[in-house]
Amino acid sequence: MTAIDAATPLGPHRRVATTLALLAGGALTLTACGAGQISQTATQVAAVNGNSADVGDIQLRNVHVVYPNSQEHSIEPGGTVELGFTAINSNPAVADELTGISSPEAQITIVDEAEPGSTEIAASTALGAGAPADTQLDDPLVPIQLIKVEMADISENVRPGLTLPVTFEFANAGEVVVNVPVDAGHELERSEEAVSEHSGE
Repeated sequence: MTAIDAATPLGPHRRVATTLALLAGGALTLTACGAGQISQTATQVAAVNGNSADVGDIQLRNVHVVYPNSQEHSIEPGGTVELGFTAINSNPAVADELTGISSPEAQITIVDEAEPGSTEIAASTALGAGAPADTQLDDPLVPIQLIKVEMADISENVRPGLTLPVTFEFANAGEVVVNVPVDAGHELERSEEAVSEHSGE
């Protein structure tokens, strides 16, 4: 019997063992792709800036402090900023009304409150505050009424990257406290880019 003949019966077993080893190695490689902070989803952020909360039939979405983009608003302590959000009334038959917004970090005023019915949320509609980009809904067919909400005499805790408690009160749904984030704004992004340029990155 030659050496080749002697090795032939073991050939299929060796091929099976080699195949199994390759499959095991491939499985380990695929598993490692999701480990740590190197996956594609590790750098993804939500499509909206703000926080969300549900109370009764009201769904609050994208609740955030709008970073000032005009001279009348300021993020400095004692300044005035706007509050952005959407409040969706998911009840198909009964209207609700936003009766108040408050926070220990600012004096909050619904600017359009003097207009009758401006804070009412009809059935299957929404109420929004902030820029148009802040009040976009998942369903564009849902009617939305816009108001302006200002936060005056803000405390030093109203800073980009921080959150502050804001209480929303509704006539039917009741009240809910939302931890509201403060927008970073474009100025902060430009500052970071400038630092990167000076550091040679």
